[in-house]
Amino acid sequence: MPDAVNLDAYLRRVGWSGPVGTDLPTLRGLAIAHVATIPFANLDPLMGLPVDLGLAALQRKLVDEGRGGYCFEQNLLFEAVLREIGFEVNGLIARVLWGHPEDVQTPQSHMLLRVELEGGSWLADVGFGGHVLTGALRLQPDIEQPTAHEPFRLLERDGEWRMQSLAHGQWRTLYRFDLRAVPMVDYVVANHYVSSHPASRFVSHLLLGRTAADRRLGLLDYEFTIRRDGREPERRLLRDVAELRDVMEGEFLLPARAVAALGDRLQGLPRT
Repeated sequence: MPDAVNLDAYLRRVGWSGPVGTDLPTLRGLAIAHVATIPFANLDPLMGLPVDLGLAALQRKLVDEGRGGYCFEQNLLFEAVLREIGFEVNGLIARVLWGHPEDVQTPQSHMLLRVELEGGSWLADVGFGGHVLTGALRLQPDIEQPTAHEPFRLLERDGEWRMQSLAHGQWRTLYRFDLRAVPMVDYVVANHYVSSHPASRFVSHLLLGRTAADRRLGLLDYEFTIRRDGREPERRLLRDVAELRDVMEGEFLLPARAVAALGDRLQGLPRT
């Protein structure tokens, strides 16, 4: 396993040609470039394949092979990139509340990053599917913060934080978390659950996401959704496997060989 990520290869992968430093413009810029070029994807869990969180495997899959991955893969890679640049960064773990009531108990199944900059702490997250944070948030509660897309904010009560985004005049919670640093073994256990447990939607549904400058793209099985700032979502049910493959390659930038490797698995996905 390499001691460090291949930074030059990563920067080429995300199309970054600007300066690189331990500053907010670099953090924000790389986060935006990352989510525009490296798609959120769960192809391996869908095929019943293990998800390797080792740095060598992450670089090979997400950088060298041009594939996508989900939160643990995305944020562990991004953490390694930030460390290689010289940032002080630690991983956190969250309970997802997106699509759930605020008081529901969900497992710790999502990773995000805390990054220290001169003057304070910031949060980054390049692995939350089609509604991922674009940029970085100052670790400060109760203030609306701009991103490259909709506004976000953080709430805090008794040491528990919630990340929210504003859409159509309504604040919605993505997840809740605390600020305790998380050892790698906890990510390994959470990754095993998300990638293989029968109750995990990652093993039974196709889930893709990518966020470009002017739109957010999401795919749940055969339902393709485009979200543009301030507009109602555009939803379309894809006709067949051929159209699904075209969207996976054309809109979510997945390599044809990765899509072809799914074989007949796409045929059996739900279509409602």
